[in-house]
Amino acid sequence: MKAIQCNDFGPLEALTLETIDDPTVDDDSALIDILAAGVNFPDGLLVQGKYQVKPATPFVPGMELCGTVSQIGKNVSNVSVGDRIIATSANFGAFAEKIALPATQLITIPETIEPTAACNLLVAHGTAHHALKQRAQLQPNENLLVLGAAGGTGLAAVQVGKAMGATVIAAASTDEKLKFAKNNGADHVINYNDANLKDAIREHTNGRGADVIYDPVGGEVFDSSVRAMAPNGRFLVIGFASGTIPKFPTNLALVKELSLVGVFWGAFVKREPALFADNMKELIDWYETENVSVQIDKIFSLADAASAMHHVMNRQVLGKVAITIGES
Repeated sequence: MKAIQCNDFGPLEALTLETIDDPTVDDDSALIDILAAGVNFPDGLLVQGKYQVKPATPFVPGMELCGTVSQIGKNVSNVSVGDRIIATSANFGAFAEKIALPATQLITIPETIEPTAACNLLVAHGTAHHALKQRAQLQPNENLLVLGAAGGTGLAAVQVGKAMGATVIAAASTDEKLKFAKNNGADHVINYNDANLKDAIREHTNGRGADVIYDPVGGEVFDSSVRAMAPNGRFLVIGFASGTIPKFPTNLALVKELSLVGVFWGAFVKREPALFADNMKELIDWYETENVSVQIDKIFSLADAASAMHHVMNRQVLGKVAITIGES
């Protein structure tokens, strides 16, 4: 099969498209013919050796996919050959024509969902859903501030927050991004390059501050927004797309009685697979009822996977990026 290969940690340009052996199926796994794969910020970090985990090299990057079951092990009963599925691949393996996965990781989906949309429901929407539901316990009518609100996970948080009944404030770096977030359900918008973020948050919350802040950016926007939290606020640490990991002034936690809450979706998926499956069922239901959607910014071929990752890592993406691989 053809696959993108990372032979050593380094620049994205060093990735190669190679022909490698097809994966094999054991008694408890299934072989998937991949139709499309989602592209996420951590994919680029993983290839460069900058992510929280480092797989042994060589490896195939890509952590979310949509495909068709082509073979099953003798103990597999939850899926059948021909089923359309989505799955997360434990941080790597999706940028290839085939993948073998434990059958327990596979989630069947209706064939009415396009593969490029289906593959992108997992990481961004899954992270946002887990963060807001389990980690923040977001309540209807609470004020949710989403930083980096036009990127994949930020836009997902805007949509999921609205589906959960929150008042959503979207913050981003350009008016184009804010218009995009507004069109996806944001109630208020803040351009944090033009406005004082702390003052703008208080203005949009009638002086109360944000009950929940969803931050995939880090850096300066962390420093500004954390000072505009409501009492008992929950600040969700999603990632550091700015490249800067901020330092948290713990005196603010004392004075404001706020909670700094880490969100590591990949660990959650492994630790609580049943709860993850319940979350995905709700997300798929929301997708089919148009409470959430997947906005595709650009689609790449498998051979252009490095360009796809560059497109995500330059932080100009509106929504999500997909790689098409097989025939749907």
